[in-house]
Order: sequence, then C-alpha cells, then structure tokens
Amino acid sequence: MKHLFPKEAWTWLQAEQARREAAGLEGPLFVDVRMEIESLYVGRPPGVENIPWYEYPDLTPDPARFAAAVAAEAGSKDRPVLLICRSGKRTLDAGLALEAAGFSEVAHVVHGFEGDLNETFKRSSINGWRHDNLPWEQM
Repeated sequence: MKHLFPKEAWTWLQAEQARREAAGLEGPLFVDVRMEIESLYVGRPPGVENIPWYEYPDLTPDPARFAAAVAAEAGSKDRPVLLICRSGKRTLDAGLALEAAGFSEVAHVVHGFEGDLNETFKRSSINGWRHDNLPWEQM
C-alpha cells in the first residue's frame, strides 16, 4: 500500500487520471471510507465515492463486504484505488482488506481529510486534506 500525504495524493490522482485516460483506461477510484453522514456533512474531496468501512448503527467493519463493494465500483481489481478517511487510520485497515482481496494498487491519504487533533482537540489545524487547502465540498 502506498502512503501518500494529501498534496502527494492530489498530484498522484491527477497524473494517474491523465495517464490512464491516455491509455484508454478508466481513471483511479477515489474512495471515502467514512460513514456517509461524515462525508456529507464534514466535507469531502470532489469526485470521491463513499464506500464506508463501517456504518451506523453497527460501527463494525466487514472487510469482505467492503472489498466486494469497492470491487463492484472499480470494475476491476487492477484499477488503482485511493482511500481517504478522517485521519488516515481507517484507511490502513481498509487498504489491507483490499490487498487481501486481490487489489493490485492501493494507496491511502496519510492524515486523511481532517488530520490529527491539535492541543485543543480540533482537527484541520495541523495536517490533512482540508488543512492543505486541497479541493473539497460540503453539503
């Protein structure tokens, strides 16, 4: 699994999209593994597909279900997949599940969308996608 900091992930997404389009292939699949409510209300990168690692009310990961959902969206386990979550922790487990399921190219966004907590327990002030002023949208 590749570990990409937010700006590296954005650059990789754009370059991989262009490279694959030139080859007549579908671009990388960008997956937000947070619960749908998090993705919608906290914000998310544009173009990301929401496939939760776990969902309310169970809050229990089901790696096989997750991998099957990503495979259905990707269309092929050879399609590159980039994962993002709140802080970059859920994506580690989700990425391992995808690799175990046979995905050949998996990457995740280190520090995720909101990043680490600061000394007053707030996110998006130290690191993360939003902190780095990368494109994002909010419902």
